[in-house]
Amino acid sequence: MAATLNLVGAGHVGRVFGRLWAQAGVFDLGQVLTRSAASAHAAADFIGAGAVAADYAQLRPAAVHMLAVGDDQIVPACEALARAVPLAGSIVFHCSGALASDRLAAARAAGALVASVHPIRSFADPAGVAAQFSGTFCGVEGDAGALAVLTPALQAIGAQPVPIRAEAKTVYHAAAVFASNYLVTVLDAALRAYQAAGIPEAVARQLAQPLASESMANVFRLGAAAALTGPIARGDLATVARQQQAVAGWDDATGALYQSLVAPTTALARRKQQK
Repeated sequence: MAATLNLVGAGHVGRVFGRLWAQAGVFDLGQVLTRSAASAHAAADFIGAGAVAADYAQLRPAAVHMLAVGDDQIVPACEALARAVPLAGSIVFHCSGALASDRLAAARAAGALVASVHPIRSFADPAGVAAQFSGTFCGVEGDAGALAVLTPALQAIGAQPVPIRAEAKTVYHAAAVFASNYLVTVLDAALRAYQAAGIPEAVARQLAQPLASESMANVFRLGAAAALTGPIARGDLATVARQQQAVAGWDDATGALYQSLVAPTTALARRKQQK
């Protein structure tokens, strides 16, 4: 028989994991506890399994407890769980990308093994993610005994677990910000600079797209150092200085952004030269 899984919090991530594990027979979904009965019923309906618990006092013991709650609720949810349910010998894990499993100290003190599992993708459309989850990378860290259970459970639904260092969890999460959010910010600077030169916004996007797309493709094909081109890679620091001055004269904030990227790009150029 599959081990029982209780779900505390049922946002998009919790619903997707719950549905996939229940459908695959990896875990027997026991109970679903959320902030309201209505959201718990909606989660159970989406998952296709699970009984609704009105509060922590109604939770029954389970082999695994998933805390699919917001980052600011992980500690209080874990403490409430530890007060309500015997946890000795069970597994408690959360799904935060920014926080490590050490936030589950109350569960560990109660005898549970703890871990964190962070799926690396957007969950804006839970049904769509559930339908195309195979291949999703998941950053995992925590107690070895917990990961011995969670790793094959993730692999059974097509996930690719990637071990990370718990002490570097916040830096790990920042990596996603660099790869997505800040990349958009830099591209916005490029589009605005084109427009400052008199190019319409729609045309600016057409100009930037091949540069950005080819650079990204080269990074993932060759590595960042080998993909670097441009004046810093060529050692043309006079051009860099002129550009920085011109951009700062056009827009102070964008000039500061340009200047902040010179040093790390210079270091990347040195790595390219050493290869």
